[in-house]
Amino acid sequence: MFNNSIRIAALTAALIVGACQGEDANEPPQQRAPQAVNIVPHEVGYETDTVRVEAVGTARARASATIQAEVAGEVVAVNFTAGDKVSRGDVLIRLESRAEQLAVEQAEVARADAQRLIDRYNRVSTPGVIAGNELDRAEAAYDAAEIDLRIARDALDDRTIRAPFSGHVGLTNIDPGARISPDTVLTRLDDRDVLYVDFPVPEQTFGRIGAGDIFQVEPFSNPDATYEAEVLTVDSSIDTQTRAYTVRTAIDNSEDQLRPGMSFRIGFELPGQQYPSVPEASIVWGGDGAFVWGVKDGETARVPVTIVNRMDGMVLVRGDLPEGSWIVEEGVQKVRQGTPVDMPVSRSPRPIANDGPTTGGQAAAQP
Repeated sequence: MFNNSIRIAALTAALIVGACQGEDANEPPQQRAPQAVNIVPHEVGYETDTVRVEAVGTARARASATIQAEVAGEVVAVNFTAGDKVSRGDVLIRLESRAEQLAVEQAEVARADAQRLIDRYNRVSTPGVIAGNELDRAEAAYDAAEIDLRIARDALDDRTIRAPFSGHVGLTNIDPGARISPDTVLTRLDDRDVLYVDFPVPEQTFGRIGAGDIFQVEPFSNPDATYEAEVLTVDSSIDTQTRAYTVRTAIDNSEDQLRPGMSFRIGFELPGQQYPSVPEASIVWGGDGAFVWGVKDGETARVPVTIVNRMDGMVLVRGDLPEGSWIVEEGVQKVRQGTPVDMPVSRSPRPIANDGPTTGGQAAAQP
């Protein structure tokens, strides 16, 4: 009897507890306030992209020529020493020219004889004594003698090799008595008062370099020295293999410290286009590429970007980021598409993003 009473009491207590639990299950659970997520915003600004150009160029003389003779012959005189500065028209080498000199004298005699005949015909005053065609033949003979004389003088001039322009002569292996041909290289002549240096420049800089621009260049022979190189012209086409074009510069070498063939290093920066500047930490990589979390109308949204350049913790990007707009700088891993944020009015805003609805209907903000 006593045991039955205990079992009845226990059963009654269990029914009461179960009833209470059933009533709690039918009541809606109390809504829990979500945990706010702190982020650090960044106001987008625009900066100019700069292109760093570094190249190596080789100098050449303003004017350069390989000196060779027009004809074959024996050298009778070499009138220069390697390194001499000569003027235009100076005689460098003479060839044996006895036969050519005689040809000139003979042509002069023939021209003089033709002139005397013309003069004799002109002194005859009696009409009909000299036929008109006779005078014509005499004048034609004179013209032919004049042409022969010019040919003879040209042949004589070919026996003398002159400097085609002012400059410095180089080494020679020719001595008096040597026989040369038109293929024989006699020496080299360089006008090195001004040196031309051609530099290959990347294609993306095309249109940003023009005649008159000044760059600093360094010779490999003396890295501590710098020279001003003025841009003379820019090549008219892009090399399809190197994707570069050639810029020709001029260096003043009036002090004659440099030589053709020297190598020069050039390095400079060119301003380019303006792009949005964002912190490197704000870049997020997804399956479809890079993006940033933009903040617009109180919510976060993905903004696809393409990286243009990296510089000192900042990244220049190409994307739909107007100047003055806001993005998430820190806390990018805590937000998702459409996360609501509250932008504070303070100068250095630090909006708080929320992963879900709040009890107050709006995310809290913290300056």
